[in-house]
This record gives sequence, C-alpha cells and structure tokens, in this order.
Amino acid sequence: MKNIQLVPDIRYRQPIIKAVFAFDWELIALVKAQKGARWSQTLRSWYFSQKDFKLNAFCQAMKSKAFVDYSALKKNTPIPTPKNTTSKPSESSVALPKAFIEKLILKRYSHNTVKTYCSCFLKFMLFYERTSIDLLTKKDIQEFILYLIQHEKVSPSTQNQYINAIKFYYEKVLNQPKIVFAIERPRKRNHLPKIITEHEVLGLLRATQNLKHKAITCLLYASGLRISEVIHLNVSDLDFTNHTILIKQSKGFKDRLSIMGEAAALVLKKYLKIYQPKGHLFEGQFGGNYSPRSINKFLKQNAKEAGISVNISAHMLRHSFATHLLDNGTDIRFIQELLGHSSTKTTQRYTHVSQCMLKRIESPIDRILKNRSIDYQHVNYM
Repeated sequence: MKNIQLVPDIRYRQPIIKAVFAFDWELIALVKAQKGARWSQTLRSWYFSQKDFKLNAFCQAMKSKAFVDYSALKKNTPIPTPKNTTSKPSESSVALPKAFIEKLILKRYSHNTVKTYCSCFLKFMLFYERTSIDLLTKKDIQEFILYLIQHEKVSPSTQNQYINAIKFYYEKVLNQPKIVFAIERPRKRNHLPKIITEHEVLGLLRATQNLKHKAITCLLYASGLRISEVIHLNVSDLDFTNHTILIKQSKGFKDRLSIMGEAAALVLKKYLKIYQPKGHLFEGQFGGNYSPRSINKFLKQNAKEAGISVNISAHMLRHSFATHLLDNGTDIRFIQELLGHSSTKTTQRYTHVSQCMLKRIESPIDRILKNRSIDYQHVNYM
C-alpha cells in the first residue's frame, strides 16, 4: 500500500503539516482535493495549516488508498525553524544575477523580451531558493519544467519562454556548452490564424463611433500592423502623398513600409485635424503610449455592437488583412514584406484559411468525372 507521512514544519512563521510521499498521480489528486491543501515550491511538498488541519478527515479520505503515518505529529519534539523567518519569502528576497540582465541589454533584446526572461528566470531561482543555481544540473532544470507542466499547467509557448530564459543564463552568461542544457521542448502546435470576413470588418468600422478608435481600427486592418507598431507610430511616419506608413525598428529591429489605403487616409486626416497629436500618433488619456489592453477592450465592445460573435483581437485584424489580400490575388511575397515576416513560411499559413484559394482548387473526383463527361449532379454515378 502507498504511504503518506505527516510531518510538522514551519511556513511563513506559521506551524504547518507537510504531506510527504513518493511521486504518485493518484495521491497528488487525493491530497490536492483536501480542504486547505497547498503546494510549496520551497518545501517541495503539499502542506496544510496546522490550526485548520483535520487529521480524522484526512485519514478517512485516504482510507484504502494509502497508509497515513502521523507518528511525527505525536512527538513533542521542537518543530524545525528556517534560518530566516523574519519575513515571508518573496521575489524581493531573491535578486537576479547582474550579469544576466547586463547580457540581455548588451545583446539588444527588446524590452518585452528582457521583461519576460527576467520574470521566468526569477521564478526558476525561487524554485531552487536554497540551492546555488550555478550548481544545478540538466536533471534539476527538467524537474522545474516538469513542475510547470504538471502543476502550473503552462502552455507550450510559455514553457518555451522558460526554457529560453534558463538556457540564456547557462549558455550566454556562464558560457556553458549548449549540449549540456539541450532541454526537451514541447511539440509546436500549429493553429490556423483566426480571421473575420470583409463584411464583418465593415460592420466593425460602422459600429466604431469614437474617431480615435476608428483610426486605430483602420490602421490595424488597412495596413496589417501589429498592436505594438500602432501605439509606437509617430505623426511623421505617415506619408499621405504615397499612402504609405513607415514602421521603425519593429520586431527583429527592422524598418519597413506598409500601405495606408485611401479610406484609412481620410479617417486619419480627420483624426489629426481634431486631436492634433504632437509626438505619438495615438496618445493615452494621460499622455504616453496608448495602452494595448485598451485597444483590445474597445475592439471587443465595438464587435459586440456590430453583432460579431468572434472573440476579436487586434492581431485578428492583422490576420484578416493578410488573408483578404491573398484572396484578392496579391502575391504572397508582397504580403510577406507588408507584414514584416522574415520568411515566406510564416506568411504561407494564410493560404490555409484563404477561402478563395480553396475554391479555386478542383477536387480530383470532380476532374475525373468531368473528363468523362458524367453529369454527376443528376446521375447516380457511384
């Protein structure tokens, strides 16, 4: 029979009871289901607050599933006290290595990437708070990734972010050989880009009454811009003579041109005349960059007003821009340049959602029957 040992301990200066047992999915589910059960990364075990723990109820829940050894609770031995119990362990008690941050800056990683890597690596350090991270092995790192998958239920993309942050430290900061930390990565999931129809785009624009919101929506769709590119645009980036937009130092630190469109130009001219922005094309309520969250929020509200059932986002308008261009016969290489993709492989995924392209493809069964002059619409040919 499986065994669970109940051991007294201290957590955040409060007495607790740890449930210690060998890794087992069934026992994890049983313990987790108990009232007040919590997981501690530092203690590496499930635990309960001593004052709220009901021993009889716990033993009854584990009956016939596992033997509960609570002999340690009967002893009057002093409960072990952590060396530092003056304050609750938190992110402030663990500092990121200075070399880690400096290396990210020196390699000119974007602000968002630096922020993500720091957040991921800090969590990794907190997981092994009592161990020197420089002494950790590949097995230790894999154990942390396994914890993220099993307990935190992180997505494959988030898992990859943690792996990249950890590998960056060991490979770029400590100059360890890459092969040492060649951690298993999740299989990449290929999802088709979500789009809305041209009719729905028109409905969304008609439902958008606020002029600034309408101008932002126009740019997202008419130019295929990323939301980060829209909020960082300056007035000087607009070329109304050629109906183009200059996107500076976007993803991958690349400059590129995109189209504006005559209809979008009219909306933007009206917006500029009324709002008269000085620096950024779209400023927040209290100055500075417009919030991406605010953009997605008003898009959802306006989509609801327009009767669009799809859970719309700013990036969905970028997907729709690319797909609709493809539907209208635009060469995929031009779409690649407009979107700022490094490879046509990224752009080619829009061919999977292009309805017009699918309609142009003739099924083999139709071709066979037509070549034999069989009217399959009226004749039982099977």
